[in-house]
Amino acid sequence: MAAGPAAPRRLNVNVGVLGHIDSGKTALARALSTTGSTAAFDRAPQSRARGITLDLGFSCLRTALPPQLGPGPGELQFTLVDCPGHASLIRTIIGGAQIIDLMMLVIDVTKGMQTQSAECLVIGQIACQKMVVVLNKIDLLPEGKRQSAIEKMTKKMQKTLENTKFCGCPIVAVAAKPGGPEAPESETPLGVSELIEVLKSQAYLPSRDPSGHFLMAVDHCFSIKGQGTVMTGTILSGSVSLGDNVEIPALKVTKKVKSMQMFHTPVTYAMQGDRVGICVTQFDPKLLERGLICTPESLHTIHAAIVSLKKIQYFRGALQTKAKFHITVGHETVMGRVMFFSPAPTDFNEEIQENVFNFEKDYLYQEEYLSKDSKTSEENKENDQSGEVQLPRQQWALLEFEKPVTCPKLCLVIGSKLDTDIHANTCRLAFHGVLLQGMEDKNYAETFLPKLKVYKLKHKEGQVERVMDDYSVIGRSLFKKETNIQIFVGLKVKLSTGEDGVIEGGFGQSGKFKIRIPDGLRPDTKMLLTVASKKKSKASKGDTAKEDESSKSDSAQPVAITLLFKRYVFDMQKKMIQS
Repeated sequence: MAAGPAAPRRLNVNVGVLGHIDSGKTALARALSTTGSTAAFDRAPQSRARGITLDLGFSCLRTALPPQLGPGPGELQFTLVDCPGHASLIRTIIGGAQIIDLMMLVIDVTKGMQTQSAECLVIGQIACQKMVVVLNKIDLLPEGKRQSAIEKMTKKMQKTLENTKFCGCPIVAVAAKPGGPEAPESETPLGVSELIEVLKSQAYLPSRDPSGHFLMAVDHCFSIKGQGTVMTGTILSGSVSLGDNVEIPALKVTKKVKSMQMFHTPVTYAMQGDRVGICVTQFDPKLLERGLICTPESLHTIHAAIVSLKKIQYFRGALQTKAKFHITVGHETVMGRVMFFSPAPTDFNEEIQENVFNFEKDYLYQEEYLSKDSKTSEENKENDQSGEVQLPRQQWALLEFEKPVTCPKLCLVIGSKLDTDIHANTCRLAFHGVLLQGMEDKNYAETFLPKLKVYKLKHKEGQVERVMDDYSVIGRSLFKKETNIQIFVGLKVKLSTGEDGVIEGGFGQSGKFKIRIPDGLRPDTKMLLTVASKKKSKASKGDTAKEDESSKSDSAQPVAITLLFKRYVFDMQKKMIQS
């Protein structure tokens, strides 16, 4: 969509600069970039004062197009997305993750991997295809030992990355700001031109798709007198042209695109992956510090969602149903409660269904996400003699948000425990997944959830009290006295001696009940039960306390009754179902 054939190609690649706080990310972005965009380098006064990046900063570096990206003259533009490193701002990184093509993980060479570097690595694995590791601050190493220290740290990093998708990625040593923040600007950075060459070698044509709804992540908003309000950000999907209408869902307004710029150059069109400033008719920029803008009515606001998810391996501890997590969806982070469920056990090995959810199927409720170390799989292991833990290929969760969130369909979802102490050496990111189905109705519990066929298996045990005749017995201890036995009538039960029975109704007032045995009692069962009840009747000639004693003593071999049924979690009638 360039303006005529003469315009040289400019290819944009978004590079996320991530790392632990104080690893020198901003200094590195500054050393690399030739053009700062409006949101570059700590524009927030509080972050300037503290020397900490509080927002996604953007700047860009332009270089000749490397040969692997096609013939002819052209320019490769790296948009550097300087992501904040400290804890409370992990949500900002996740917000930017969907637009990052290549990641630079910045490591302080004197410290190595730290808690947040590990979290950045996790985010990279979820959201990004390629990575370059930058060992920064080599000027702090004594010159004589510098080379060996760099080699040692390089080996250590290679080991850390062995089991990740970034195994074997390039590792480059630099000093972005020799002498530290106080040093004069005239100090030349070390290794930065080598790093640029590595970035060029790693650049690829990101797959960009101009079709579909326009969606842009806005990270900066300001007004220009006499022109309007400018929103700058990166296009996550679709494309936008001059004159288009765009919606600002947070403000519930639609505005017309008056003009657009990409890094100070006016343009008439921009598409997925481009970083652009869009000028619309005036509104108060304070109302939209950051957020999303989109094709009118293309985003939905949801109160709950079904997601397909995976646990993050570095997260310690179980993921439990009913637990609360910080859920990052699109560009929002809200508290949400989870309920995990998996396929019915017979479908554990079924092929994974990408990006769809089937409401026709039955799903099994789980007290926690099933993983090698979860309690439920320990129980399965005991029941399964082979010692192999049976885990489903795919698991889901129902997320219920504390306040509604606005997001695109099929967006990335990350669950974390951001309230964990930031100094504790532990990964706070718990799971990641894809949003398959959002629930827009506020009353989704009544209107939507009953469609979700998640069941719990119920297991009740009782004993046979005595025989009535060849085809019926009386049972006890399966129900409480106050239970309405009527609702259980017609359910099948099994005796421990092998017979199948059907509950016919209550018997007397004390929670006892009558069972019909359609195929009749086996002779040996009958004998067993007759002997037991004879013993009991002898005892009952004494007082009742003795009867209790005797029923305990002959319970060495009682005949047990087992009732198995399933109940759907969201069934208002609480029906009991037997296959």
